[in-house]
Amino acid sequence: MTTRRQIALAIAYRQAMVLIKNPGLFVPPMLFPLMSLMAFAGGLSKIRHVQGFDYGGGYTAFIFVFVLLQSAAFSGVFMGFNVARDFEQGFARRLLIAASHRTGLIAGYALAALLRWSVVAVVLTIVALVAHMKVGGNGIDLVGLYTLGVFMNFAGVLWSSGIALRLRSTQGSPLMQTPVFLALFLSPVYVPLDLLKGWIHSVATANPVTYLLGAGRGFLAGHPVDLALAFASGIGITALFLLWAYRGLRRAERAAG
Repeated sequence: MTTRRQIALAIAYRQAMVLIKNPGLFVPPMLFPLMSLMAFAGGLSKIRHVQGFDYGGGYTAFIFVFVLLQSAAFSGVFMGFNVARDFEQGFARRLLIAASHRTGLIAGYALAALLRWSVVAVVLTIVALVAHMKVGGNGIDLVGLYTLGVFMNFAGVLWSSGIALRLRSTQGSPLMQTPVFLALFLSPVYVPLDLLKGWIHSVATANPVTYLLGAGRGFLAGHPVDLALAFASGIGITALFLLWAYRGLRRAERAAG
């Protein structure tokens, strides 16, 4: 009998082979964060002179954390497109019928998303270091930063997989992307939370992504802050979307018969 682990590894392997054979599928997850880093760090670097901007790591490091977490989330979302595509091609439906441990399907796609983001994160980090990004944190701090990225990656793939499992069509792609895009950009992207004013400050304060960003920037600068809020937010979001994806799986099972 095929185990849950075997199913997960088989799906992750298949997704890796799809990317190797179709490298064009890897271009958007790679180019989008690189372009964002270059545009934000270069074009908005003067923001570091704004009164009240007291982030010690410099503006490149400040924006790098956002771009890193953004790349993690969207690497997960793009994997949701693959889930929907597998349903359109009939592959996912056959898996649902044949697999005895169907939760391994979600685990496999999540593992594939994490592997994809790992490559993006390495390239993104190298580019940022070449651009003279300051790193004040030690090894443990950096592990904390990339752990926050893992939370964002899992949240992205679980959210988008939940949509894909319900709709079973790539036509649901905008619904997979838009809420994630809004959650990311309704946070302190360009300036610290204290410099935001009006409604955007209120929304950002209530946005759990804000605390992941704040903790990530603290890790990179070597002065971690709000760690309990950040990790509680990461765990909470991941758990919520895991339940969302699990219920989507149950709906897909009923549809598959």
